[in-house]
Amino acid sequence: MKLLTLNTHSLMETEYPAKLEIFAEMAAAERPDIIALQEVNQHMDGEEADLSLAPGYCPCTDKPIRADNHVYNAVRLLAEKGISCYWTWLPVKIGYGQFDEGLALISFSPITGTDVCTVSARDDYADWRTRKILGITTEKRPGAWFYCVHYGWWNDENEPFAAQWQKTAAHLPSDCPVWLMGDFNSPAEVRGKGYDLVRASGWRDSWENAYVRDDGITVYKNIAGWENNTGGIRVDQIWHNRDVRAERSFVICNDRWYPVISDHFGVIAEYNEGCETE
Repeated sequence: MKLLTLNTHSLMETEYPAKLEIFAEMAAAERPDIIALQEVNQHMDGEEADLSLAPGYCPCTDKPIRADNHVYNAVRLLAEKGISCYWTWLPVKIGYGQFDEGLALISFSPITGTDVCTVSARDDYADWRTRKILGITTEKRPGAWFYCVHYGWWNDENEPFAAQWQKTAAHLPSDCPVWLMGDFNSPAEVRGKGYDLVRASGWRDSWENAYVRDDGITVYKNIAGWENNTGGIRVDQIWHNRDVRAERSFVICNDRWYPVISDHFGVIAEYNEGCETE
């Protein structure tokens, strides 16, 4: 089983159409079982999308899909390549005053269920601090749940990471395998904060427990939220609630494995088949 997470930056990226095509080519070549995407945008006032061009949509929101929606267009390009997949998108907040911004999951097996939970203290679409998680279960892996996450920062006085993690932990099922995939905004290199809190809660970091891995770094430059970053940090992570080791964990879309397409690099974790039932 192969899992991929990427904070896309989507419509905020320069040379966006070319980067969208690179993403579709990468997804077609790598064929991850589940893809988790954060910062998946669409213009709030755009024309509605023709969903027949991107089959497999599993709605979890009443908001219409716009024609420039990032995940819609990624799936559309995959469909043009003859690759069928299934997808869902959750708008979480207004981004940069012009976007519906949210989370998305793509599966190459039919989605059989979705789950949404607000983990921030507030649930205000106009407030950029609003945070939710989005989960799916699939036909191929009915005993497992896969969640896309994008948390706030440890030191945020209004919406600290710790409170969002407590809501997450209280909501997630404990009687089945669960993966959390996304931008945790908690550098793995920093002790005594978000990363250590997740690990102390009994979760396993796919990178830390992988038999084969690279440096795992997903952000190398100053970006929004990490303006003082002076070196590489590993904030994009894949966690599992069972004692299962990944065969391999590696960074993707970093100019070594495919060109850079976002202000974050992606992460792929590969597991032996059957691990989702252990």
